[in-house]
Amino acid sequence: MRPNIVFILIDDMGWKDLVCYGSSFYETPNIDRLAREGMRFTDAYAACPVCSPTRASILTGKYPATVGITDWIDVHGRTHPARGQLVDVPYLKQLPTQEHSLARALNEGGYQTWHVGKWHLGGDGHLPEDHGFEINIGGAHQGSPGQGGYFSPWTIPPLADADVPEGTYLTDYLTAQVLELIHHKDERPFFLNLWYYTVHTPIQAKPEKIAKYEAKVRALGLDQVETFAEGENFPCEHKKAQR
Repeated sequence: MRPNIVFILIDDMGWKDLVCYGSSFYETPNIDRLAREGMRFTDAYAACPVCSPTRASILTGKYPATVGITDWIDVHGRTHPARGQLVDVPYLKQLPTQEHSLARALNEGGYQTWHVGKWHLGGDGHLPEDHGFEINIGGAHQGSPGQGGYFSPWTIPPLADADVPEGTYLTDYLTAQVLELIHHKDERPFFLNLWYYTVHTPIQAKPEKIAKYEAKVRALGLDQVETFAEGENFPCEHKKAQR
């Protein structure tokens, strides 16, 4: 019997933000259970320190430079000051459809293929459904849920069409969609590509989570911030020295 495959990707989370990797502040019981009952990689590396290249590498099995996506894809176009900044090497703004993706390979092998969450690998003609996914929930060209942040109504397609109560938290919505997919799956094994938008900016959480960790910060005395008297005026003094 072929196994079902669930690939969960968390965006911009520090490796030490999990209890199973040493965090003594954040509480991550569900991920810790996966680590305890499975395998932990202690010397693994992401293909790139930013979003789109890593995603392209995961789906193709190739280095970002080989695929041609070497930086996060800026939907609106990036500008640089005339002086004093590195200029990007030109890179692709979408994952080419001629790449034989993991989803396409599994779909050809008889798997249901579902993408749920962030995509950030191209828009029309380069969306998950153009790369072997039968179902795409929430995947779009943009790398964030839009101006409204993580609480509905969301402003980017296809999230903008979600029929949910105002104020629904995006992570909860995506998780509910996954459960529906699994509940209504057919007889084929499935490949679920679950790429949450969180914890990428904007940094937003549900009120009860904020209250919980604010209380924890106070209990540990971490709200008592100290400044270095010698350094607090450094930016101003540095500018004066350059004049």
